[in-house]
Amino acid sequence: MPHPTRAVPTPDPVERLYAVIHDVVEPLTEEVDRAGSFPRDGLGALAGAGGLGLLSAVELGGAGADLRQAAAVVERLAGVCGSTAMVLLMHYAAVSVIEAHGPKDVRRAVAGGRHLSTLAFSEQGSRSHFWAPAGTAARDGGGEVLLNAHKSWVTSAGEADSYVWSSRPLGAEGPMTLWLVPGDSAGLDVRGDYDGFGLRGNASSPVGAKDVRVPETARLGADGGGLTTALDLVLPRFLVLSAAFCVGVAEALLVLAARHLRTTRLEHLRQSLAEQPVARREFALLRLRADAVRVFLDDTLSALETARPDAMTRVLQVKALAAETTAGLADGVMRLCGGSAFRRDLGVERRFRDALAARVMAPTTDALHDFCGRAGLGLPLFEEAR
Repeated sequence: MPHPTRAVPTPDPVERLYAVIHDVVEPLTEEVDRAGSFPRDGLGALAGAGGLGLLSAVELGGAGADLRQAAAVVERLAGVCGSTAMVLLMHYAAVSVIEAHGPKDVRRAVAGGRHLSTLAFSEQGSRSHFWAPAGTAARDGGGEVLLNAHKSWVTSAGEADSYVWSSRPLGAEGPMTLWLVPGDSAGLDVRGDYDGFGLRGNASSPVGAKDVRVPETARLGADGGGLTTALDLVLPRFLVLSAAFCVGVAEALLVLAARHLRTTRLEHLRQSLAEQPVARREFALLRLRADAVRVFLDDTLSALETARPDAMTRVLQVKALAAETTAGLADGVMRLCGGSAFRRDLGVERRFRDALAARVMAPTTDALHDFCGRAGLGLPLFEEAR
C-alpha cells in the first residue's frame, strides 16, 4: 500500500530573509558604512530570497506578505545594517503605489526580485512638505509628458530601477500627481554621491529632472489624486516601517550595551559594570523606553489590521514617538558605555548615527506633532492642500 503524500510546509518568507540578513548582510555592514557604498550585494541576496517581492501579490510571484511581516524584516535588518534597511523601507513604500496603480510587467518584476523602486517626493522648493511639490508635468502634444523638478533627497538615487515621482497636476484640481519614472530616463541627473553622517550606504542624493519624457500612461492614479494616494497607501507604510526601523536600531543598541555592561569589569572592585546599581538603573530605563515603543508599534499595526477608528492617529504618532525615543536611547547608550562607545569596534557609534535619521526624514517629528495636533483638534492636516 503506498504511503500517503505528506504536504511540504511552505518556507516562512520572513524567516528566509532573516537567514539572509544574518549570513550575507551582516558581514558586509562595516564596509558599507566605512566606504559609504550602496549595499548591492546584500540587496541582491535579499532580492533572491524574495525580499523585494515580499509585499507583492502571490499571483504575480510575490510572497503576499502583510505590513506586520514587512515591519519584522525592516526591524531585523535595521539592527544589522541601517543603510540596507532604509533602501528596502523606501522600496516597500514605493511598491504600495506600484501594486495599486502600476503596470503588470513592473509589478511582476518587483515580485520576482528584479526591480528596485523608491520614492521621489521631497523637493528643494518645498523641502519636507512633500504634499506641496514644486516640480511640474506638462503634455508635449504627442502623448508624452515632460517632467521638470529638483528633488532634494531620493534614497537609492541612481541605483533604483524606478522612482515613484510627484509633480504638480497636469491640469486637474489637487495638489499633486504621481508618476512611475524609469531610473534610466534621459534628463535625470543624480547630483553627487551621498556622504552623510549616518545611513552611509543608502545613496540618498538630490535628483534633477529636465524635460524627462514619460508616457501619459506612466501616471499612477488620477491626475491631481496623488495626495490621496500618498495618504492612503504611502504614508501608513512609510511611517509604520520607519518606526520598525527605529525599534530595530534601539534593540541592537540595547544588546550591545548589555554585552558591554556584563563583560567590562572594575578590577579594583572585582565587579562587572552590570553589578553597579547606577548602571543597572540606567539600562533598565532605556529598556523600558524601547519596550514602550515596541508595544505602541504593535498597537498601531493592530489598529490598521482591524480598521480601528484611531488607526490614522496611531500611524501619525508612531514614527514621531519611535524616532525621538530611539534618538534619546542612542544618546543614553553612548553615555552608559562611556569612551568605549566611541570606538567603531563596539558597534554603538554606527547605530547612534543611524538612529538620528528618522527624526529628520519627511514628515519630520515636528511635522508629525503638528499633524497629530490638527487631527486631535479636528483641523485639516494640510493647509496648502485645501
